[in-house]
Amino acid sequence: MIDRYTRPEMGALWDIENRFAKMLEVEIAVAQVQAQLKIIPRKAAIEIASKGRFAVKRIQELEASTKHDVIAFVSNVAENVGESGRFVHFGLTSSDVLDTAFSLQVYDAGQVLMRGIDLLEKSLKNLSRKHATTLCAGRTHGMFAEVTTFGLKLAGFAMELKRNRSRVLKALDQMKICKLSGAVGTYSSQTPQVELLVAKKLKLQIETVATQVVPRDRHAEMITSLAILGGGLERLAVELRHLQRSEVAEVTEGFSRGQKGSSAMPHKKNPISAENITGIARLLRSYAAASLEDIALWHERDISHSSVERVIFPDAFILADYAVHRMAILIDGLEVHKRRMEANMDLSQGQLFSSQVLLALVEKGLDRELAYYHVQRLCHAMGPGEHLKTQILKDPELKRLLKPKEVQNIFSGLKQKNQIQKLIDRVL
Repeated sequence: MIDRYTRPEMGALWDIENRFAKMLEVEIAVAQVQAQLKIIPRKAAIEIASKGRFAVKRIQELEASTKHDVIAFVSNVAENVGESGRFVHFGLTSSDVLDTAFSLQVYDAGQVLMRGIDLLEKSLKNLSRKHATTLCAGRTHGMFAEVTTFGLKLAGFAMELKRNRSRVLKALDQMKICKLSGAVGTYSSQTPQVELLVAKKLKLQIETVATQVVPRDRHAEMITSLAILGGGLERLAVELRHLQRSEVAEVTEGFSRGQKGSSAMPHKKNPISAENITGIARLLRSYAAASLEDIALWHERDISHSSVERVIFPDAFILADYAVHRMAILIDGLEVHKRRMEANMDLSQGQLFSSQVLLALVEKGLDRELAYYHVQRLCHAMGPGEHLKTQILKDPELKRLLKPKEVQNIFSGLKQKNQIQKLIDRVL
């Protein structure tokens, strides 16, 4: 990947070193609470906190024989602690540590992602305000529809991003779970009080009713929220890709010095960032499907979810973070071609204003069906180089209803500019 798009901060959070660091954080917090409640010696908690450490290489050596990563981790920490190492992982099952540590990882990743989302939202709002009254053709079904502004297009994407931000925050909040209820969730080896105090120490919430694991509907909501975020980014990316087509050419992605668009065609400037983001959104949707499959575990637990989550969570967060930053760079460097927007509007021969003409005729007392008929009649009869405005001014039926000044006002776009400026001021 290109250097300016890489996100080392997010990647580091999903590194194996950080995974074990979060697990150690949980083990230390549990030991401290257990000592506070006189379940284990105070000396043991102090030594676990001061001497507790791990080495990934050593864990991997132990795992080669145990075939169990948590046991290997606990053994490595215990051997470093010494005599008090027997109290490491006291009363816990593997999923207690794994799921609680995972909550800490997800929360940290969420904070990094939020900064990227905020950056993109700011970029979208800035460009939206700048082009609040930059008229352009609105299109439905890929065809000319009505006049809009480029600023209004972007305002819609900014508001969608804001909704996606709320969805991601909500999902992150319900992922902040501490689960220490032991094997099959019965608290047979650990009292609920330990879980409650550890949760408070780690700034997490306790799971209401766990099995041996935190129920995976929480995880599915998290990944699905990232997939919806990706869908919003893709919608914007697809819009920008269409607007960059040679026949449209209303915007262009920034093109850096020395950059090349094609090995064979020197003229090429391709929408590569928007296309990359489109591809990322496809991956995020596939991860959402996988997360939904993880919900239905057997009885109190199985580990069919584990291999899936080890792939989709790091990938989904890294990709989502990458995509929002890359889109922010795209938006900040986007070239907006106002003259081409005006030229494309002219290609409609004034038909972008047909609905405004219809309304004006109805206001003059004409039956709506008859007004529709007259406007459609003129639009469908126009030849090359003709314009709806001039056709109205010379049409025997319509020129007696609409004065030249009224017709000029309809086709000026002032009404759209005024209304859209008010709307953008209100929502942004």
